[in-house]
Amino acid sequence: MILGIGNDLTDISRIEKTVERFGDRFLDRVFTPAERAKAERRVGKGGRHDARIATYAKRFAAKEACAKALGTGFRNGVFWRDMGVVNLPSGQPTLVLSGGALDRLKSITPPGMNARIHLTLTDEYPLAEAVVIISAEPGDSPVLSSAASPA
Repeated sequence: MILGIGNDLTDISRIEKTVERFGDRFLDRVFTPAERAKAERRVGKGGRHDARIATYAKRFAAKEACAKALGTGFRNGVFWRDMGVVNLPSGQPTLVLSGGALDRLKSITPPGMNARIHLTLTDEYPLAEAVVIISAEPGDSPVLSSAASPA
């Protein structure tokens, strides 16, 4: 059962200008330590753009898409760092939720069901895109929370 769908397109150059202007103040407000570490490991140019900035832009888009899928946007106690992009052992990206985002996820998940967050990311300069589908499934697939181990 689908609980929510969200998508977002982000202009990579907009993220680059924001990082140049606000630096750590922006990065600390929006991204988790694990997301920052992953982005900072990206070096070099990915075509005409900086791979590090494209990594941030994809994660920014993922957070926007997730907030839409949750049905709240960034209000009602849902904040940027409540959503963190992590990779499963297979390499597949997903989101780990905490705080208000996790509370919202729990509130929209039917009793007896477990929520699962599906995420796809892509970038093609000048755009980064993310699509999030939140589903509810019976069985042992856990609700993703800050207790999950990010890879």
